[in-house]
This record gives sequence, C-alpha cells and structure tokens, in this order.
Amino acid sequence: MKRLFKTDKWKISEDTVHTEDFRLAESMMSLGNGYMGMRGNFEETYSGDFHQGSYIAGVWFPDKTRVGWWKNGYPEYFGKVINSTNYIGVKVFVDGEEVDLFRNKVIDYYRELDMKHGVLTRRFTIVHEDKETDFEVTRFLSIAKKQLGVIEYKATAINHDSTITFIPYLNGDVRNEDSNYEEDFWDEIGRCADNFQGYLVMKTKDNPFKTPTFQVATTMKIVADGDVNEVTTMEKEEYVENSIQLKVKKGETVSLTKYIAVTTDRDYKKDDLVLRGYEILEEVAKKGFTSLLAEHQQKWLKRWEIADVEIKGDDEAQQGIRFNLFQLFSTYYGEDTRLNIGPKGFTGEKYGGATYWDTEAYALPLYLSTTDQHIAKSLLLYRFNQLDGARQNAKKQGLKGALYPMVTFNGIECHNEWEITFEEIHRNSAIAYAIFNYVNYTGDKDYLQQTGIDVLIEITRFWADRVHFNKNKNIYMIHGVTGPNEYENNINNNWYTNLMAKWTINYTIESLSYVSNEKKQSLKITKKEMSMWKDISEKMYLPYDEELDVFVQHDTFLDKDLMTVEELSETDRPLNQNWSWDKILRSCFIKQADVLQGIYFLNDQFTMDEKRKNFDFYEPMTVHESSLSPSVHSVLAAELGMEEKAYEMYNRTARLDLDNYNNDTEDGLHITSMTGSWLSIVQGFAGMRTFNEQLSFHPFTPEAWDGYTFNIVYRDHFLTISVGRDQVIISQNGPQLRIKVYGEMKEIDEDGSIAVQVPNLKGVY
Repeated sequence: MKRLFKTDKWKISEDTVHTEDFRLAESMMSLGNGYMGMRGNFEETYSGDFHQGSYIAGVWFPDKTRVGWWKNGYPEYFGKVINSTNYIGVKVFVDGEEVDLFRNKVIDYYRELDMKHGVLTRRFTIVHEDKETDFEVTRFLSIAKKQLGVIEYKATAINHDSTITFIPYLNGDVRNEDSNYEEDFWDEIGRCADNFQGYLVMKTKDNPFKTPTFQVATTMKIVADGDVNEVTTMEKEEYVENSIQLKVKKGETVSLTKYIAVTTDRDYKKDDLVLRGYEILEEVAKKGFTSLLAEHQQKWLKRWEIADVEIKGDDEAQQGIRFNLFQLFSTYYGEDTRLNIGPKGFTGEKYGGATYWDTEAYALPLYLSTTDQHIAKSLLLYRFNQLDGARQNAKKQGLKGALYPMVTFNGIECHNEWEITFEEIHRNSAIAYAIFNYVNYTGDKDYLQQTGIDVLIEITRFWADRVHFNKNKNIYMIHGVTGPNEYENNINNNWYTNLMAKWTINYTIESLSYVSNEKKQSLKITKKEMSMWKDISEKMYLPYDEELDVFVQHDTFLDKDLMTVEELSETDRPLNQNWSWDKILRSCFIKQADVLQGIYFLNDQFTMDEKRKNFDFYEPMTVHESSLSPSVHSVLAAELGMEEKAYEMYNRTARLDLDNYNNDTEDGLHITSMTGSWLSIVQGFAGMRTFNEQLSFHPFTPEAWDGYTFNIVYRDHFLTISVGRDQVIISQNGPQLRIKVYGEMKEIDEDGSIAVQVPNLKGVY
C-alpha cells in the first residue's frame, strides 16, 4: 500500500515531483474522453523514468502470439491497444536552458486532477542559476468535441528579462512497453510543419492476420500570446515541430495554446483525415481556450448531476468513489457501439487493453443506473455485433453455437494464455446475464426480439455442446475449465460455471416466450433441441457437500489442504508475486469470488443461510488478488450484516489504485474493477435489488460515515436516495412508483418523496 496523493473530495493532487514513483503518478493523473486518452505525462522534457502513453479507442494491433508449441484452436495473435502519436509535447527553454523537472531545481510544485471538471493542471517554479520562472499548465481532452485535446502553457518571468521558447511537436516514433521486442507498430504516411500548425499521419503496419489497419492523423494549431520574436519549423521522419520564441520582460507572462485534433479512418475517409483535423481546429480556435474549457466543464457537471455519490464524514471514501467514477466515464460513455471498456482504459497497455468479461459482470449495472438507457444498451450491441466472431471461436474449439472471447477487439479471441482462452468459458454466461440484467432493469423486452435472443440462443447452443452426459450418474458435467478463481486451472465441474450454464439455458427458454414465432423460425430452433436443453438444465451437476453444507467450488477442491489467509506470512503475499504458479495451483487459496460470484449474480435464488455458510467457508481462503474480488464480498457481507467486513472490502475496491494496494498501479489503473466501489455502496450498503422487476432497498450507514446520498436512473424515474443513521429519504422525478424498503412496499407519488425510519437490523435482510 502506497499513498502519494492528498485526500480531497474532488481532487487528486501532489506537491512534489515523485521521481521515485513517477509512473504511479502518471497512471493516477490520466485523462480520457471516451475517444482517446493519455497517461499523466509531462508536456515538457522529463529525463527521468516515465512511461509515455497516448491511446485511441478502437485502434489496435494483432501482435503475433509467440508460444513454444501450437495447439489447435489457439489464437493466432494477441490483440493489444497500441501507443500512438505523442501529441502533448511542448519543449520549453528559458534563454536556451531547457525546462526539465527531473534535473532542474523545482520549487512550489503542485499538480492537480480536478475530477469535477475533467481538467489537469500544474504549477511550478524553475530556477536556472539566478532566474526564477513560474509555469502554469492546463490540459483537457474535450468531452464536447471528442477529437479535441487542448493545452495551455503559461510562463511568467519572475525576476528577469529573457527569451522563452516553446517548441510544440508531434512525435510518431512511439513504442509499446509490453510488445514483443519493442516492436514498432507504425509507419509514417505524411507530415507537414507550417508556422503555428502542423500534422503527422501514421498508419499501423500491415499484418498477416487480415485484421484491419488503422490510419491516424494528428493535427495541431498553435496560438501564442506575447511578443513573438521568431517562428521556425522542422520536420523529420515521424516528427514535426514549431519553434516559437517570445520576448518577455520581468513580471510579464507569455503563453502558448496548443489545439490538437486526432482523426482516424474509423470515422473518416483516409484522404480526408488531415482536412477534417484542420477543420476542427479552425472551428475551435475561433471559440478560444476559455470557451472550450467551459463547454467541457459543463458536460462533466451534467454527468455528475446524474452519477455523483456524496459521502458524509469520510473524505477518503469520498475521494475513492469519485476517482473511480471519473476514470470510468473518461474511458466509456456509450457514444460508439464499436467500443467497450478496456481493463486499463487509456491509462496503460497491460492486458492488451481489450474487452474482458468484466464489462458485463461488473460495469453494466453501474451504467444502467447512472446514465441514459441507450448507453448501457450500447454495451450489449457491442456483443451482438460480434456474434459472428463468437461463432468462429466456438467452431475453432470444435463446438456449436457461440463462444464469446475472453479478450477481443473484433469478436475473435486474442488472448495468449491457454488456461484463459480454452478454459475460462464461464465468460459466455456473463454475456447472457448482462442481457437479463438489462431487460430486467429497464423492462425493455423488445430488446430480446431485436437482438438479445440471437445471442442467448447461440450461447445456449454452445453450452449444450460443451457439456457431457455421465450415464452412470444420470447427470451432465462440464470438465476442463477455469472458473472465476484463476488460481485453479483445468478443473472439473466448477460450481459457478455449471450453475451459470444451467441458468443461461433456463433464461434462454424463458426469453423465447417474448419473441415472435417468425423470429423463432429464423433462429431454426427445433423441438428436439429445446427438449435437450431442458434435460441438461434438469440434470446439471452442481457439486455440494452435505457435511459442510456448502456448494463445492469444483470436484477436487475439498481434497486440498484447506487453510485460511491468516495462516499465510506477510512474505507470501501477494501470492502471484512470491509463489510459483505450480504452488498457487495446488493451494486452496482463491484469487477472487467464485462460488460467491454465483451467489452474487443469482442472489434471489439462495436463502440467507446458504449465503452465510458459503461466505463463511470461502471468504477466509480468498486473497483478493484480483481487483474484481472485493466488491462482490462487500455486497454479500453487507447483506449478511457483516458491516466491518463490508466496509473493509469497500475501501479496498474504492482506493485500490489511490493506495496502490496490489503494487501494480504504475502499469495503469484498474478501470473495469472501479465499478466495485459503486456496487459496494449501492448494492451493498444501500441494498438495492431489482430482481423480478421489483426495485427494493435495504440501507444502512457504515460506522465510519455520517450518511451518504446517491442517484439512480430507473426506467422513467430519477431517484435520489439519502441514507442517514436514523432515516432514509427517497425522492424521485417521474410517475408514481412502488418500491420496497426494508421488505415493506412503499408508494412514492409522482415527483414525490418518502421518509422511512432505519430499523435496528444492522444490515441483515
């Protein structure tokens, strides 16, 4: 655990250049607007260790998968988000002395990420011998104009007359740090540097896998404010710059504003990319920095009006939830159905940056409740649009139906670990569960008719072909899988996998009642096929131990040497950094919720006694070394009245990156698991449930808090839920609404509110 930043309700700030933890600070100061994003790199030269990173949503490369031996069905490539042109660069000189915050004497340094308005600012003073120069830098990626980035760089000569030189540049000579052999993924297509403007056009290299290449144009327009003495330009391979000299007198301020437009052939014709970029820059330059910043800030405030969670009495918890929401909405806000939520977003390259099951399992519920309905629907359409790719994945395994990939950009599996690619097939049911979650929450059963049933049918066909029938026991089994607990591979009858396969089959059958006969005919469903599905569901094997009265994680789990995490020494943790993989696989320790993941998903199908016994059995063996794990445990602990455990797990998920719990935040933020802090509050502490299309709450206030308030969008209603120690107030804008609070039905009038006393139940349902 390492905390570099001050605690503040709306800001992430530092007052020193953390040269020893610079990459960690870069991750924390990342910005994005859903279309593009970057790590918190400095604009000017920094000669210390850093990780330059600028990324564009949907732009990726199929890096060759290198393994010692090949297996049938193995992915041909490892798809990865790739580092793109560095467009923020501005070299700065004071009378020929370069500004470099690693080497210069720096005083009064301050950097701040303003989460409320989506703005990154820095202030610092550089001392060159007897010259002191103040600098102020402001940066934002506009959510009002997605292709636009803006940097304002101000310099004030405190005690000298001098020449200040700004050199704004575009640099396409970039690399991924995780790529094989520092491979270069880009070729230059064109470049030009004119006074106060320039462009650089890059194309991803051709590849042998017949995946698309991408062309990206980065254009810049420069506005200088001050006594401009000289302007020169320079071009070289994959690089363009302007050099702008300004005369400055003691006490005067000069500034440079750099407007950047990033256009890609995902949206425009290749031949038009530079033209479109310049058109955007011409339009925004007329508005000016102040106006553009105001537009951007207003858009952020609008998002916060819907999604903000206010916590009273605990600023650390408050900072955590807002940081997570800010980074999530910086990564994805549903504007483009071709996109999804990468596990690192725009903050790093680890995991390839592609789509994981995290989106459906953890992110969709947040977007359902905190954004317009179409944004969550876009996440489902992303999967529907990749159904053909999922069919290909199943076919490569010799199976029918569709197998959604663990990692993808285009629907084709592109993960390069066999135990994930071949075995972690439970991801398929997460897609089906997301469809259920959306339909149940919104009431939009038309979605099943339109596209949802197509996905459900193909997933169910996969499960029907993937199971095998044990004639001796008259049961269906699923062998050779990896469950959510990735610290066990190639196991048989993972309870969660079997449970969710059974549930998916049942939900598919139920959903068919909401689609037309014409649609059913187009899907070519036969009575024989339906009969087989029902037989599989009825006879699915779900491991259970009568003596312990718990669901068994998989067939041989109880044969292990069962220990608790408390029996580990500090030098053992984290296991994945201290133990061999062989030792981890043989141990009983659980990386993340597995059995408890199923209980969390299908919460209404289990008794409180079942939830408690399984929680008490599995949680003590769980090391929570997956960022996805704490939130599930927090929600279940809250439901069981285990407030201290629920709060512990909330803090772990809310401040995972802020406090660098897993010692890996320098690689980038854990974007998809950031939803866990919201889930812990709304589904955990507030007990929100929507099973059977019935909205209900069972709130309590953690001991460390004085109260909390959050909003949700539910169908035609916008609700505000304010939870105090003694009273819960629920108000809404919308038609009359019937909800359950503490198990009792309540009626809220149109645009009305209710107040409910908090019973002395300590969170127990």
